[in-house]
Amino acid sequence: MNEPTEWIDRLICGDALQILRKMPSEFVDAVLTDPPYFYDKLDNEWSLERVEKRLPSQRVVKHLPPGMKFDPEQGRQFYRWFLRVAQELLRVLKPGGFFFCFSSPRLYHRLAAAVEDAGFWVRDCFIWLYLQSQPKAMGLHHFIDRLPLSDEAKQRLKEQLSHWKTPQVKSCYEPILVAQKPYEGTFLENMLKHRVGLFNMQVRVGDNMYPANVLLVDGINEVMDKYFLVPKPTVQEKGEFNDHPAVKPVALCEHLIRLATMEGAVILDPFIGSGTTAIAAKNTGRHFIGIDINPDYIAIAQRRLREWRPNLFEQVSISQ
Repeated sequence: MNEPTEWIDRLICGDALQILRKMPSEFVDAVLTDPPYFYDKLDNEWSLERVEKRLPSQRVVKHLPPGMKFDPEQGRQFYRWFLRVAQELLRVLKPGGFFFCFSSPRLYHRLAAAVEDAGFWVRDCFIWLYLQSQPKAMGLHHFIDRLPLSDEAKQRLKEQLSHWKTPQVKSCYEPILVAQKPYEGTFLENMLKHRVGLFNMQVRVGDNMYPANVLLVDGINEVMDKYFLVPKPTVQEKGEFNDHPAVKPVALCEHLIRLATMEGAVILDPFIGSGTTAIAAKNTGRHFIGIDINPDYIAIAQRRLREWRPNLFEQVSISQ
């Protein structure tokens, strides 16, 4: 695949960094992705099989939920890897093209630094708010039980620390990095030449409200919903067969795509997962390029595209 058109509307199974290096320069209009965050085996080789087969000895606390093991080295490893990815994304984007990237709140600083150090301009941080999340904090009873104390002393200690848990509050938002490849000349000159570089402020949210950097996909109250609500995902949207653990709402991705690109644009997702970006791109009259290292996820994305709109799937290619 040497010509830009040969990459369009393809699901590609392979290592994102290796695939990106083969892509031609300056032909992608926007990047929208949700990369692995390097949490407890959820790294750039993330697969369900690999995560599920983690040995108990690999975790400090055996029943700690996936992704919650704390290790400062995770951030440093993520930065080093994502810097190389961001450098390739900068190359394949058109001047002025936007890069939207979901992140974990705890590693956002590493993400933003890697993207900025690669040569992007960090323009904003959008916040995706949601209510449907589970508390991650853990109590200390199981640690106390291991102490060389009498049962009576252990019980007193449990009562004393009954409300004290690990520092993990209920997570109700994800930051979305908004970065831009430096544009050529003025905003107007870049827009006329490359058809990217500005936001379409006619793309509204809630009750026909001006675009904001806060987005909701859950109903909270009339005031918040009026100003920020993006439609909730439907029950059928994910698909019962979809076991990817981090599926993003189609409506949210559609909003970002419409905000930053014109119809006919090419949207790249180097970590396509179960295919939400591809669906959002096709729904909005854009093209997509989707890459993922895991064949299981590529198969899920393929099935979702087929079931979402069968007529669209006829034009989608699968590559290894």
